[in-house]
Amino acid sequence: MSRTVKCVLLGVESEGLDRPTYPGDLGQRVFDNVSKVAWQRWLGHQTMLINEYRLTPIEPKARQFLEQEMEKFFFGGGSEKPPDFLAES
Repeated sequence: MSRTVKCVLLGVESEGLDRPTYPGDLGQRVFDNVSKVAWQRWLGHQTMLINEYRLTPIEPKARQFLEQEMEKFFFGGGSEKPPDFLAES
C-alpha cells in the first residue's frame, strides 16, 4: 500500500514518495510533504535550471543553488525561470 501526503505544491492528498530523494533536513521535509507528481515537476524544473544556467551539479556552488531553488519551489512560493528562458512551443 502506498503512503499519501498532503502535498505542499498541489494542495491535495496524493501519493507520497517511496523513499527520501534528497539528503538532510530538506530531504526529510520533501519526503514528508511532497507527492510523486510534484517531485516529477521539480525534476523537470531542475533540469531546465541546469540547462539554462549551464550548471555542473557536482560543483558545490551549483548544488547549493539547486538546493535553494528546491526549497523555494516547494516551500517558498516558487522557483523562478531564468529571465531569458523561452519554453519550446
